[in-house]
Amino acid sequence: MTVAKEPNLTVGESDGELTERLESELDAFNDAATGHAARGEISVRVTDGDGQLVGGLTAWTWGSLCGVELLWVREGSRAGGWGAKLLLAAEAEAVRRGCDRVMVSSFTFQAPGFYQRHGYAEVGRVPGIPGGHADVYLTKALTDRGSGRE
Repeated sequence: MTVAKEPNLTVGESDGELTERLESELDAFNDAATGHAARGEISVRVTDGDGQLVGGLTAWTWGSLCGVELLWVREGSRAGGWGAKLLLAAEAEAVRRGCDRVMVSSFTFQAPGFYQRHGYAEVGRVPGIPGGHADVYLTKALTDRGSGRE
């Protein structure tokens, strides 16, 4: 007779192998549930004349949705419009890839106003960020199809 081993629950720091496995399993589940398996990554980078990073943006695409993950511009270059240029470049690439809407989250001490000035609308807010802040979720239609005006 074989005795089944008891499950083992562990808690620890970052586990890259676990993260990779969870992403794979959840992607497969989500793709089966939605019928969309087309995924992609977008990166937009701007460097100065010396090759130093001025700013960048990373995003993902899944079906007709684009999600901005990270957007950063170094402090001395923030007044130069680079944030807008990075965002517009990513949005154009998302449309080229068939996306009709984009989403992003931004802490209240970061840049929700920046996204609102670029046509994003707040769709949700999660309080409880340290310092009394919130995480603001915003979305924007990139085409008429993404606006619900089909």
